[in-house]
Amino acid sequence: MSDDPRRPVPGAETAGRTAPAAEGAGRRGLHRLLDAMVAMSAEVDTRTLLQHIVDVAADLVGARYGALGVLGEGGDFTDLITVGADAEAERLKAEAGLPQRHGLLGSLVTDRRPLRVDDVRADPRSVGFPAGHPPMTTLLGVPLTVRGTVYGNLYLADRRDGRPFGDEDEALLTALASAAGVSIENARLYQRLKRATEQFQRRMLPVLPDLGPLRVAARYEPAAEPPRLGGDWYDAMVLPDGAVFVVVGDVTGHDVEAAPVMAQIRSMLRALAFDRCGPPGLVVDALDRALALYGDATAATLVAARIEQVPGTGYSVCWTNAGHPPPLLVTAEGTVCVLAPEPHGIPVGVDPSLPRPDHRRALPAASTLLLFTDGLIERRGQDIDTGLRYLAAHAAALAAAPPHVLCEALVSRRETYDDDVALLALRVPAAR
Repeated sequence: MSDDPRRPVPGAETAGRTAPAAEGAGRRGLHRLLDAMVAMSAEVDTRTLLQHIVDVAADLVGARYGALGVLGEGGDFTDLITVGADAEAERLKAEAGLPQRHGLLGSLVTDRRPLRVDDVRADPRSVGFPAGHPPMTTLLGVPLTVRGTVYGNLYLADRRDGRPFGDEDEALLTALASAAGVSIENARLYQRLKRATEQFQRRMLPVLPDLGPLRVAARYEPAAEPPRLGGDWYDAMVLPDGAVFVVVGDVTGHDVEAAPVMAQIRSMLRALAFDRCGPPGLVVDALDRALALYGDATAATLVAARIEQVPGTGYSVCWTNAGHPPPLLVTAEGTVCVLAPEPHGIPVGVDPSLPRPDHRRALPAASTLLLFTDGLIERRGQDIDTGLRYLAAHAAALAAAPPHVLCEALVSRRETYDDDVALLALRVPAAR
């Protein structure tokens, strides 16, 4: 070796290039890990979140295969999310069923420590692989735990470059699993909150009475995101003079106060309608004045209607509109009329001194009166009139359907709504 300090040491140039390259690769891996954590924290759909975790894990480490086994509250596997397997492997997985709590995967749940295996087939714990399972040589797995609760396990198999999994791979996957466990717990808590919110809202809505010979049905569907207590409601009752009173309304706001206010307004409106037995405008005017006594800024839109039988002529409806979407009248032949005469009133709780105009319309035999909240016809990026036209066309095609079938078709559980939806359908009897 030369003592000349100007002569480069063999390998020094290569080492100089390798260290920054390794440092840069590590920095890129850290950035991708942080990006993945941010994305996971914003996801509340459990299935989407689980698939995202597996995809990110395989991409971070450069693994050929990845899977996430999900444990239910009973401790058994309830789902298996995979990446890297072809269609045939997915079919075989479906036939073989979910993994059991034994073998390598079971040890992750039992030991709750990261697991690295350089030769899967040679490991004595390597049991339970179904027929047709993709051949795997190396394995890296970590449990998903939060505060002592194991939510599942995340494991990868076979790096694409052929090298065994190392310490850096384990550190990345452990960090990802830690964030994933919190995200899974949050997503499950979110779903529980959503179910509890919906159940609470539904319990505050009435069971519709028998209005025979009129037929009535209603449907409520909560907003898709986020879970929140809404102020939409419907109601129907028989008045002492034999007329039928129906209402659909929407309290402004979507917070913890909206649902209790909705229940108060509904109860007050019931009592006033039963006591007054008069035109809906008179009843809503009394409600407006009663709300003014509270002193709080409580506002709501609604349509209240009184349906009565006129001897010798059939049924008619008298209604008042307090800043609400107009009702639809659907005839048995499928024609639709939007009941939006001028003038209509402003929402209740705004100015009780303003008048509450009433409107009257004959109801043809076998026709259907539809009252609904704006969540049924409002969509992001779409004009509300477009939504109203779509609803009218949909209702026209179902003019002969029973009211409960009509409600189920117009308010689908498979559709996601930006706002709560309440719908009430009232059918007058056919001519004898």
